[in-house]
Amino acid sequence: MSESPRFGSAGLSDSYPIKKFDPEGIAAFTADFGLTAFEYQCGRGVRLALDKAAALGEACAKRNIALSVHAPYYISMSSLEEDKRLHSIDYLLQSCELVKALGGRRVIFHSGSCGKQSREEALEKAMDTMRRAVEACDAAGYGDCILCPETMGKVNQLGTLDEVLALCSVDERITPCIDFGHLYARSQGVQFAEENAEEDYAALLDQLQVLGPWRAANFHAHFSRIAYTKGGEKCHLTFEDTQYGPPHAPLLALLKSRGLTPTIICESAGTQAEDGQILARTYAAL
Repeated sequence: MSESPRFGSAGLSDSYPIKKFDPEGIAAFTADFGLTAFEYQCGRGVRLALDKAAALGEACAKRNIALSVHAPYYISMSSLEEDKRLHSIDYLLQSCELVKALGGRRVIFHSGSCGKQSREEALEKAMDTMRRAVEACDAAGYGDCILCPETMGKVNQLGTLDEVLALCSVDERITPCIDFGHLYARSQGVQFAEENAEEDYAALLDQLQVLGPWRAANFHAHFSRIAYTKGGEKCHLTFEDTQYGPPHAPLLALLKSRGLTPTIICESAGTQAEDGQILARTYAAL
């Protein structure tokens, strides 16, 4: 277990200079920002060859960089179409195969949307798909992988904190990915607003205790400032875009005072390594 949080980036910043896939280059670039985590993006499909993944894993391991995988965006565990739900399990298995090749364990995924059904019906379907996914992972030899359902930013998406915690109740290995920007956006900027951020962060961290001590301390997280409309998330911003939140300093202070050690992946728009470095430095200065 890490003695402090890991900070990292979701993919590579716009400032990354190399155009071709270069494991040593990616690892060096990440380490140069003082980051100790990197989330490989498979939003449009799992396409990285396993030998290339192993090379990236080796390069990152030398620099103490932990790797995770963001599974394809088109996963829908709550779809009314059973075919889509079953395909979602396949996409999770592909992501597990990749994360193991990378030498990592965590697979982050979106649960889907409610569509034309109630939230309760959507969650019930997602819970069933989640159970099947755990069984499929065990059968395929991926029992050591950690599936991380993510809190979501759009109001019609499945992914409130309560819904994610329900999915985590399916198996003790399932660990939440708390996207603080998403929760801020789906609340129209009310949750984690500057004036009540510390209180809201504390309440969320308290709520995670239902998962037991290990998951409550070692959860996965995404952090970025996010613009929103009445439907929730509009777009990811950078730390220089201060019109929208959420603020990071109150969260980091609480993590420090409580001795919590999550992995926090910065998802800023094009400056994820630079803003990830701000998170890491802010925490280190506490």
